[in-house]
Amino acid sequence: MRLPDLNWRLAIAAMLLGLTSPLYPQPVLTTTISHSTFQQAKQLYDLGVEQYNQRQFSQALKTYQKVLEIYRHGKQEDIAKTLYAIGITYIQLAQYQNASDFLNQALVLYRNIGERHRICDTLNSLGAVYNHLGNYSQALSYYQQALAISPEVGVTADILNNIGGIYQATGQYNKALEYYQRTLDIHQKIGNKTSIAHTLNSIGGVYYEQGQYSQALKLSQLALANAQSAQNLREQGNILNNIGLIESELGQYISAIQYYQQSLAIRRKIGDYSGVGTTLNNLGFAYNHMKKHSQALEFYQQAYSVFRSIGNQANVGKTLNNIGFTYQALGQYSLALKSLEEALAILQKVGTRPSVGRTLDSIGTVYKSLGKYSQALEAYQQALVISREAAQRQTVRVILSNIGDVLAKQNQPKLAIIFYKQSVNVTEAIRKELRSLAPKQQQSYTVTIADTYRRLADLLLQEDRVLEAQQVLDLLKVQELDDYLRNVRGNEKTALGIDALPPEKQINDGLDTILNRQIQLGKKLAELQNIPLDKRNQEQVNQIAQITKQQQEISQEFNEFLKSEEVVAALAQLNSTARQQSVPLRLLKTLPDNLQRLNQNAVLLYPLILENRLELVLTTPYTPPIRRKVEVKKEELNRAIVELRQALENPDANVKVAAQKLYNWLIKPIEKELAAANAKTIIYAPDGQLRYIPLSALYDGKQWLVQRFRTNYITAVSLTELDTKPLPKIQILAGATTGRHIVTVGSAALAFSSLPYAGAEVENLAAMMPGTKKLLDSEFSREKTIPFLNNYTFVHMATHAMFVTGKPEDSFILLGDGDKITLAEIQNWSLPNVDLVVLSGCQTAISGNGEEILGFGYQMQDAGARAAIASLWKVNDGGTQALMSTFYAALRQGITKAEALRYSQIAMITGNYSEIAPQDRGILQSTRDRLPPKVTDRLSHPYYWAPFILIGNGL
Repeated sequence: MRLPDLNWRLAIAAMLLGLTSPLYPQPVLTTTISHSTFQQAKQLYDLGVEQYNQRQFSQALKTYQKVLEIYRHGKQEDIAKTLYAIGITYIQLAQYQNASDFLNQALVLYRNIGERHRICDTLNSLGAVYNHLGNYSQALSYYQQALAISPEVGVTADILNNIGGIYQATGQYNKALEYYQRTLDIHQKIGNKTSIAHTLNSIGGVYYEQGQYSQALKLSQLALANAQSAQNLREQGNILNNIGLIESELGQYISAIQYYQQSLAIRRKIGDYSGVGTTLNNLGFAYNHMKKHSQALEFYQQAYSVFRSIGNQANVGKTLNNIGFTYQALGQYSLALKSLEEALAILQKVGTRPSVGRTLDSIGTVYKSLGKYSQALEAYQQALVISREAAQRQTVRVILSNIGDVLAKQNQPKLAIIFYKQSVNVTEAIRKELRSLAPKQQQSYTVTIADTYRRLADLLLQEDRVLEAQQVLDLLKVQELDDYLRNVRGNEKTALGIDALPPEKQINDGLDTILNRQIQLGKKLAELQNIPLDKRNQEQVNQIAQITKQQQEISQEFNEFLKSEEVVAALAQLNSTARQQSVPLRLLKTLPDNLQRLNQNAVLLYPLILENRLELVLTTPYTPPIRRKVEVKKEELNRAIVELRQALENPDANVKVAAQKLYNWLIKPIEKELAAANAKTIIYAPDGQLRYIPLSALYDGKQWLVQRFRTNYITAVSLTELDTKPLPKIQILAGATTGRHIVTVGSAALAFSSLPYAGAEVENLAAMMPGTKKLLDSEFSREKTIPFLNNYTFVHMATHAMFVTGKPEDSFILLGDGDKITLAEIQNWSLPNVDLVVLSGCQTAISGNGEEILGFGYQMQDAGARAAIASLWKVNDGGTQALMSTFYAALRQGITKAEALRYSQIAMITGNYSEIAPQDRGILQSTRDRLPPKVTDRLSHPYYWAPFILIGNGL
């Protein structure tokens, strides 16, 4: 009988296995087994099948081995089916070399006797072996051979599913979806709900790996419904575990833990011990992310016990890696090293080289934490070779960054820059292909990606390589948005990554030569080590010893090259090359050109917050970027930001002292340069918590910054969209929410108060701007709004919105009927005709890194809108209505969006509306008259005029 399908998705990756000599060089054709002996063998075989189905794999293996001993002089078909049973049992025990050995012997016999069905099964199982070992090309070859036979034997769907898994593992997501869809079509025609659930879960996995978590969650929940309908507990356990993974990636760790616990209960109930171990590992991962390392350790230790009990050595090794990484997080470095070295020995023996590479990276990180930089570099270098060999680019990215960290700590900034640049460029290449950047279950992936960009920019600025630093700052804006939204593509400029200067390229070429030699040796060594010890001849033993010695010599060569005269000379040459900045100038020259074409006397300001200082990078239309260093620690800067934000949100507070402190750090150091450039517009790319403070509300001791400059903020999209002209005719769609609503977000119910002035805000807008389409309350619905957005040049939404740090799926805009649109949904909109989206009631909390604020602007621009206006805090008592009415009245005078926003803010500060057209002044006066006196008297306070920022194109 056919044994259950293999869980091919547990693949981890390694090298092509060399085939060993068969147990039976010539098939024995005699049939001298007595009837009673044959019956005994048959009963034992049936017992083995029962043990296998109950997931008692070690017992099943012993039973099958007894059967094989009886059948050794029997019929080829009996020998073949027993060899096959042993082979797939070894797969479940993660003993892949043994599995390959027995399955290949079975394949020879099945081909001799022409058993097409069994040939197909065996080819499929061999594909699973190589899939587990990460040799995807070999796995695909076996699967395709099986597929050619499958129509004859009726197992096409299973193999299509497996081929989809290979394409998923290699990041070819469109092909993966194509094969999964073909699989799903077959299962849906048959109506097999278990198989439908399995395939939907696989499709969800593709979206998960692409970072499209809402779609992944939708498919996983549909898969769960099918599995529950089929009453298939095994599939339910798998799917609940996968939903937990999605929730974990979304930062919803409590929810993830709840799903894991449900999965764990099912897997324990049905005796799916491998699944139990996997879910325990995932629970450990979730608790680690919650900084509850002691609880994480408990789950990892339980997983370790489970995998040891079932003999799954590969997962024992991976779990020991997780345990080691957790000990490191707890600062228990000796225990961390002990666990990681044990993991390394097991994984090297099992032959899963990518996991070996990740464990070496973890070992390097422990040595880095201990300040043992030579040992750290040695471990990282070995990890880099293995990870490049296996094309594990996400791991390569982390290791390159770690090497940069060590070199920086060794006071070798120029060398550190080289490795940081490589890490950044690997990240950008992955993003370009829309590969997932989110960390997986391997603990070595927990390095924050954006930190590498920040450290690289820090070193470049220290080395006075300002143009290169500016390019990294552009990339950093993209990466921080991607950390939040998980779907950011960047733009033409950022897609290029950051170029290596000629001396850096020379060093990279030398390093690549050394690493490539190591990779070739590693491949050869892996082939030899995959031959069992008792089957190696003396020549192979000598080759292993020789290659091992060569690897040690090349490892030493790597370290010596970094200290060589060639590298020293190249690094010395960097000083003059970096000053010339030839390569980055070629890439960045379009930015000053864009500033010139704006014809707005515009400059571009990038602040970069570092631990011990603030760096200001200013680009003008006619000069190279200018760098100014401000001696203020990050902690002190953040305290000042919180102090100013608190004052800004209180209309009774004195703001000027706190606003002048930040002015002295952000603007005063570049005052001379702003004057020399005759700057009138500051295009602003804020960093970190500076995103929570409107630049316009800084105070120079005499006046607010808005009284001197126009300001607009930029995102990854607007970096190349600075000078696109607006459409000539203003056509407005305006929606308002005035009533109270309760919105469910996750497990929380949020109550939103009424907005009595929102309706008047839209009515005023319609009075000033003829042809405005008004949608109030129930009319302001998803059905009557979203399909028509692109028919207008301006979209104005006077409603509640909430932007949640780290959770774009929980950040939303409230519609008038109580429905909500999440920030994640906006990525599917198409708004090429929209010049501006205004959201006049948003609120944020100063608790994160501010990426959620610019995330809204990015999503709108990525959908095609040229710009967005959002508020940093919510003003409920009519102040918003006063500012917005003035803004639209100013736009009617034919000025730019940035100038209109500035004018409306200055008008509220001074009370002077003389430049507004007479007919509009009447509407504005009426608006002010309807406000409570306590509001009218305080409209000059930045609480009322400062919260609104323009994100994107200011024209």
